[in-house]
Amino acid sequence: MNCFSVLRHAGRLAMPLIAGAMLAGTAVAKDVTIAHVYSKTGPLEAYGKQTQTGLLLGFEYATKGTMEVAGRKIVLIEKDDQGKPDVGKSLLQAAYGDDKADLAIGPTSSGVALALLPVAEEYKKILLVEPAVADSITGDKWNRYIFRTGRNSSQDAISNAVALDDEGTSIATLAQDYAFGRDGVKAFKDALKKAKVVHEEYLPANTTDFTAGAQRLFDALKDKPGRKVIWIIWAGAGNPFKIADLDPKRYGIEIATGGNILPAMAAYKNFPGMEGATYYYYDIPKNPVNDWLVKEHEKRFGSPPDFFTAGGMAAAMAVVEALKKTNGDTKTEGLIKAMEGMSFDTPKGKMTFRKEDHQAMQSMYHFRIKVDPNVAWGIPELVKEIKPEDMDVPIRNKR
Repeated sequence: MNCFSVLRHAGRLAMPLIAGAMLAGTAVAKDVTIAHVYSKTGPLEAYGKQTQTGLLLGFEYATKGTMEVAGRKIVLIEKDDQGKPDVGKSLLQAAYGDDKADLAIGPTSSGVALALLPVAEEYKKILLVEPAVADSITGDKWNRYIFRTGRNSSQDAISNAVALDDEGTSIATLAQDYAFGRDGVKAFKDALKKAKVVHEEYLPANTTDFTAGAQRLFDALKDKPGRKVIWIIWAGAGNPFKIADLDPKRYGIEIATGGNILPAMAAYKNFPGMEGATYYYYDIPKNPVNDWLVKEHEKRFGSPPDFFTAGGMAAAMAVVEALKKTNGDTKTEGLIKAMEGMSFDTPKGKMTFRKEDHQAMQSMYHFRIKVDPNVAWGIPELVKEIKPEDMDVPIRNKR
């Protein structure tokens, strides 16, 4: 046997071994570990659970059921922050440090989110914020490791101002006394060009008796000429719509608010014709992603997807799109480069991460409430889609 024959023979023998090694390498490719820090329990439990459901559905949809990107399996670790900033902070530290999470998603509460931002910076790993809303998250408390698929307070406020910003309108606001409420009211006031805010009422997040606050709101508005509106921004426990039981109509005062989860919108049935703006309602967006989400959610859970389910799905789809762009590489700098300016599909249609502050630019929906006796909640019928280019969302961070 000459030397060439030996080489050829060796080559034929070696081929299966090389192929086997390649297959083994693929099989043992390191998992992509993602920590989901959210309110599995606590005052925002309903929101947190929806986000988790949406995340799982989003990863399923975006990976066509494989739960893999670029040959790497996605592993989701759940962490319950209970709505407590100190708990959330320690859980994220453990996720990045002990669990070696490649990136994290969450949290539910704006107060918790503000405690998590420095942790992402310390570990130099991405935190994709969903659904915490406070402007300061992508504003003055922001750092370059923070991205957000959730809408921010400015997007909420600017879109709600569309329905209320008329000459001669006096507005009093009712909000919870923490970051979500105060940032929301500030953004709302900044967005108004014609209407005037005459009073701001902040109450503890766990308020159940709204009588005293309602009286202050009524007193601030009752003698004003023109249209008079109480604009409510509220999340979680408590039902601020109880102020309607105190009959603001006797002073010609209307109530207005943004969208919410379906159980909370049961109270909207008392306000037919009420206008506002919402982040999501399952029957509004018309696109293949939302069609799939509505169909699958109905099939699996016997109910339509809700507000935060859509947000969870958007976050998962953003992560998969970023990993596709990096071919599965989870190094933070590569992910940041891929995600800045990145557009991706969601149940709401296209979103794009703004380069300056990593806030997802997205549509909002101006609605008018319709009441159907066969539906358990007030139905937000679309008046107009408010597209990203229709909203001048301020850049509030300092890069």
